[in-house]
Amino acid sequence: MNETVRGTVEMSAAMAILGTIGWFVVLSGQPIMDVVFWRCAFGALTLLIICAGLGLLRNRLSLRIIGIAALGGVAIVVNWLLLFSAFSRALISIATAVYNTQPFMLVGFGALFFAERLTLTKLTWLAIAFAGMVLIVQSAPDAGDIGTDYFTGIVMALGAAFFWAVAAIVTKKLKGTPPHLIALIQVCVGVVMLAPFANLAELPADAWSWTMLATLGIVHTGLMYILMYGAIQKLPTHLQGSLSFIYPVVAILVDVVAFGHRLHLSQVVGATAILIAAAGMNLGWTLWKGKPPVASPHPIK
Repeated sequence: MNETVRGTVEMSAAMAILGTIGWFVVLSGQPIMDVVFWRCAFGALTLLIICAGLGLLRNRLSLRIIGIAALGGVAIVVNWLLLFSAFSRALISIATAVYNTQPFMLVGFGALFFAERLTLTKLTWLAIAFAGMVLIVQSAPDAGDIGTDYFTGIVMALGAAFFWAVAAIVTKKLKGTPPHLIALIQVCVGVVMLAPFANLAELPADAWSWTMLATLGIVHTGLMYILMYGAIQKLPTHLQGSLSFIYPVVAILVDVVAFGHRLHLSQVVGATAILIAAAGMNLGWTLWKGKPPVASPHPIK
């Protein structure tokens, strides 16, 4: 098996795993704060074993690198809290589609802080994504399909995308640092950050909940991270970007098949518009003459 084929299999598997994350969050039946805490705890244990096996724990990291990675960890943990909370308010499929506005957050940061030029193509993709957002917001699902507050769920998904972009910007400062170590630092930050708020006095009493929580940490964090970064090392950027859209497609299928949720036509059109615009931004599709955008980094999702 050549490098490209192997990388394609690894990236596809990683994105498929991510697409099921909402299902495991919902089936765990635990408060979101506890879900994220245990994802960090099981993820930290898994990544610690992996880093030890790869000999990465012998690397000497400066306090500056650790501090920057920890800052990214805070952003990643807030990102998870907001996204998982959005699942119970908006549908998993809608929250995931809105969450995929991440490339536009990065473009905004690039224009604000790095003086990157906003081309007509970028602005057009942004307008298409915004139109998709309007369609989604204006048409809530049937009352039986959602939790407490649909609009709040949309805002939370947007907030999750914002903090993912913050983590991506921070990750750019860690070039050359083994990504597995960065992930280990980030989930350890999550454990320390959430321990005071997690309900550790009343732990889940059933094996099912523990299985769901362990899967989120071991599979959706440790294994997914190994697969994704293994693929990134083997694949060209355009192929990484195209395969990343397996994630929202699987999430939408899970929402329909596992939970029986159905989207209104306007929501389908809105979600499609966002995903097409995000694909255009990630893959450098050019509508007018101009330089294609630089591919975004991939912090832990």
